[in-house]
Amino acid sequence: MQDWQHSVIYQIYPKSFHSHAGNATGDLLGIVDKLDYLKWLGVDYLWITPFLRSPQRDNGYDISDYYAIDPSYGTMADCDLLISEAAKRGIKLMLDIVVNHTSIEHAWFQQARSSLDNPYRDFYIWRDQPNNWESKFGGSAWEYEAQTGQYFLHLFDHTQADLNWDNPKVRAEVFKMMRFWRDKGVGGFRLDVINLISKPADFPEDNTDGRRFYTDGPNVHQYLQEMHREVFAGHDLINVGEMSSTRLEHCVRYSRPESKELSMTFNFHHLKVDYPNLQKWVRADFDFQQLKRIFSDWQLGMQAGGGWNALFWCNHDQPRVVSRFGDDGEYRVASAKMLATALHFLQGTPFVYQGEELGMTNPGFDRIEQYRDVETLNIYRLKRDAGESEVGNMAAIMQKSRDNGRTPMQWNTDANAGFSRGEPWIGIPVNAAQINVQSQLDDPESVLHYYRALIAMRRVEPLILEGVYRPLLAEHAQVWAYLREGQGERLLVLNNFYGTPCQIELPREVIGETTEQRLLISNYPDCPARTTQVSLRPYESFVLHLTD
Repeated sequence: MQDWQHSVIYQIYPKSFHSHAGNATGDLLGIVDKLDYLKWLGVDYLWITPFLRSPQRDNGYDISDYYAIDPSYGTMADCDLLISEAAKRGIKLMLDIVVNHTSIEHAWFQQARSSLDNPYRDFYIWRDQPNNWESKFGGSAWEYEAQTGQYFLHLFDHTQADLNWDNPKVRAEVFKMMRFWRDKGVGGFRLDVINLISKPADFPEDNTDGRRFYTDGPNVHQYLQEMHREVFAGHDLINVGEMSSTRLEHCVRYSRPESKELSMTFNFHHLKVDYPNLQKWVRADFDFQQLKRIFSDWQLGMQAGGGWNALFWCNHDQPRVVSRFGDDGEYRVASAKMLATALHFLQGTPFVYQGEELGMTNPGFDRIEQYRDVETLNIYRLKRDAGESEVGNMAAIMQKSRDNGRTPMQWNTDANAGFSRGEPWIGIPVNAAQINVQSQLDDPESVLHYYRALIAMRRVEPLILEGVYRPLLAEHAQVWAYLREGQGERLLVLNNFYGTPCQIELPREVIGETTEQRLLISNYPDCPARTTQVSLRPYESFVLHLTD
């Protein structure tokens, strides 16, 4: 097994993690300040969302200089210090880079737009007339550039121009940049929307938005294999690909070792189970059966094909999982632990998003003035102008806004939850006085200590890494149950996803009369020996190591 298969990765959204300077936003030195905490937690890698120079039209995912730190986060010296101080604690930095597109403020694009015969013109994708492809941010995927009279492609914001990966000079520049950061000491890369880099040369269209033509495009595997040869080969690097609208068969190919492409892949299918008819901006309960099916399909499919999953509930673009799939009220602690158990015993590498290890909740902002996210503000105006009621509009936003996951990390009971001496860029949830690192460090039954135990367990229980996944009770209305099996042993993972007790009956071969049981972890303090007849309390979750 590879080092990163034994690892747990911690995602940091630096804008909201910690401000060393006492500003409205966090910074790189703020991360340095908290490295001892992260070492104590036991994580191996830090994925830090983009902190390279950017006009911040898309939260830093619009890079204008791949070789410079954005001043809002600090300096290159701060970055060097972060890398070296993390290394002293056995922690590696995973750099988040965007190479499907650049900001139109990048020097390459400024050259490209200057004339039709500029050497950088072919770094981007131009057409005399647009086709009907749509931007993932809405509207046409083509923007007219008046100076040269052509349209350039942007699959995201109109200020994010797609790079032309068919140009070998583009690939050479991207790989050169990645080697720069590799040689500086980063331990790997998180590659934003990397499965969109290859577009079909004829730019076909039909009556759809075009994504089926460029998702997992014609040369994407070839280009990732070239990236592996030029950047990764011979180096101990982790490489995680974010996959937009992808398919299972491609993710197997991206991540299986013999492909020599990536270490693992993110997919987002499980985070659309509360989108009724794929409509995000509607307040809705999640589809539990669909959630189980998606996880099981990906576990079984990636396992059969030799691929590797990136496992996650939360990130900077998602609501807090305890508010989404758990209970952020009476059963917050129990449901936060249950959700952690359900995820961390799957095959793959778990990601923990800042504050998830505390059971942080959605903030409950009930006024639009409290929100900062451009997507949220846009949808509020659109729904308001379409005549939707204020109550219905805000109900959807309170559940689905990306700002739910972007409020400052809750460190202690000091002003601003210990995030900064200055007023934060976005509000602090009112429950920060009860949910914070300081209070949970002193409580051995806290969500924080539970996460620490889960992280440590990966290093001593081989079945978590190597066991074959087998779903149980697939149609049960409340329980996600599965086994991890191997060499005459198995882990039984039981998770009640609801706040009501229930009874289940396990197949006799799972727990027989002669089966030896060893409790690995439980979110209730008492967990008696179990038979095939099991009673589960609200949000109860536990794992048994079974041998015959």
